[in-house]
Amino acid sequence: MKTRMLVVSGLVLSLAFGFASQAAWAVGEVKAREEHQQKRITQGIQSDQLTTNEAAKLDKVEDKIETNRQKALADGKVTPIEARRLNRQENRASHKIYQLKHNAKKA
Repeated sequence: MKTRMLVVSGLVLSLAFGFASQAAWAVGEVKAREEHQQKRITQGIQSDQLTTNEAAKLDKVEDKIETNRQKALADGKVTPIEARRLNRQENRASHKIYQLKHNAKKA
């Protein structure tokens, strides 16, 4: 019986640690993705794939994601729900960058 309790408590602790480390990793990933997407926006401007208006809209989206990342970090920890939300926002921003870079408008 004691062995079973030790195994169960060990599993619970490892799951809790796993979620915490996953959330921390996700915040670092979000920051890296923000930087990469900013480079994509800059490259789109330089190659005339993005107009200045399109780039401004994309910059607003990236600023919003950065604000949300800072809010998630404000209490010192990022929950798995917050990490998923940030990742989803980055996915949508990435898709928007692709759409605007590949539309018919040229700078």
